[in-house]
Amino acid sequence: MSKCRNLIATTALATLAAAPVLAQEFGLGRAAMPEEIEAWDVAVLPDGTGLPEGQGDVYDGEEAWINNCAACHGDFAEGAGAWPVVAGGDGTLTDARPVKTVGSYWPYLSTVFDYVHRSMPFGAAQILTYDETYAITAYILYSNGIVEDDFVLSNENFTEVVMPNVDGFIIDDRMETEFPLFVTEPCMSDCSAPVEITKRATDIAVTPAFPRLLLDGTVLEPGATLEEASAQGTATDAASVEEAAAEPAAEEVQVASLDPAMVEAGERAFRQCRSCHQVGDGARNGTGPMLNGIVGNVAGQVDGFRYSPAFVEKAEEGHVWTEESLDAFLENPRDYIERNRMAFRGVRDADERAALIAYLTSYSN
Repeated sequence: MSKCRNLIATTALATLAAAPVLAQEFGLGRAAMPEEIEAWDVAVLPDGTGLPEGQGDVYDGEEAWINNCAACHGDFAEGAGAWPVVAGGDGTLTDARPVKTVGSYWPYLSTVFDYVHRSMPFGAAQILTYDETYAITAYILYSNGIVEDDFVLSNENFTEVVMPNVDGFIIDDRMETEFPLFVTEPCMSDCSAPVEITKRATDIAVTPAFPRLLLDGTVLEPGATLEEASAQGTATDAASVEEAAAEPAAEEVQVASLDPAMVEAGERAFRQCRSCHQVGDGARNGTGPMLNGIVGNVAGQVDGFRYSPAFVEKAEEGHVWTEESLDAFLENPRDYIERNRMAFRGVRDADERAALIAYLTSYSN
C-alpha cells in the first residue's frame, strides 16, 4: 500500500512540474500608460541611447546655470562652500590631491546630461526641460574649455563630443588582483601600538566643517573635542545666566510671546533647510546665508555672503522680511523673487510655514 501511495505522489509531483506556470492575476491596479513609462525611462547611455530631442546653447546655459546651479556650484562652476567644483582640474589626476571635475575626470558626456536631468537642481529635481538640460550641459562643457562660447548642443551632435578623460579608466579587476590579498584571518590581539584616530573626514574636505549639535544641546565646534565642548558649554551656560539677568524685561516678554509648541514644530520643519542654512549660536554662512536675525530686517544683509543679483536688488529696495513677506517667499521662492538662486521648491503647507517663521523669529530677538 505504501508503494502505491509513493507512486501516486511521485506521479502528481511530476505532473505539476511539467505543467506551465501561469502568472496569478490579483485584479489590482492597471497597466502603466506609455507616458508614465516614459517619465521613468530617463536613462541616457554613452552611445546616445535614451537621448531626448532638444537643443541648448552656451548662452542660454549660462542663464539656466545661474538660476538653478550657481547657488551650490558657483557662477563659474568653481564650487561654493562644501559643494563640489564642476570645472577645472586639468592635469591634476596624478597629483596627491586630484581635482575631479566634469572636464578633468568624467569619461562620458551622457553621465552629465543624465545626472543633471534626473537629479538637479538640489531640492527640486526634474524641473528642468530637455532644452534647459542641453543648455546647462553645454555651459558645463564651455566652463571646462571643451567647446567655444557659440556651441549649440543637441541630440544630433551629442555623441560627437569627446571628453578629455575618456581613456582614463580601466576594467575593474580587483576581484582577481586584490581580493586574494585581503582574505586572510585578521589579527585581533597583541597589538603593538594603541588604537588612535589619525585623521578626520573634515581634514580632507569631504565633510563640511559645520558645528555639531550634541544631544544635550551643546554646540561642538569643528575640531573641538567633547571635553572642550563640555567645558565651553558650562562657561556658556554661566554667561547666559548673567546676560539673561541683565536683559531688559521688554525683550524677555517678546521672546515669551512665542508659542513654544510652534517653535518646536518649526525646528523640526527647519531640517529641510539645514543643508544650506544655519541658525543659533555659532551659525555661519554655507551654501545659503545664516538666518539669525532675519525676521524684521532688510533682505540681503548678512556679512560675508555673496547674494544673487535678484537679492541684491531687493536689498537696494529696502525689502523687509516681515512675517507676511517670509510666508509668501517660503511658499514659492522662485515666484516671489524672480531669478533668485535658491534651489528650493517651497513649503506648500501654511501651518508648516507659520512654524518655520516662529522658529526663525526665536533667533531674531
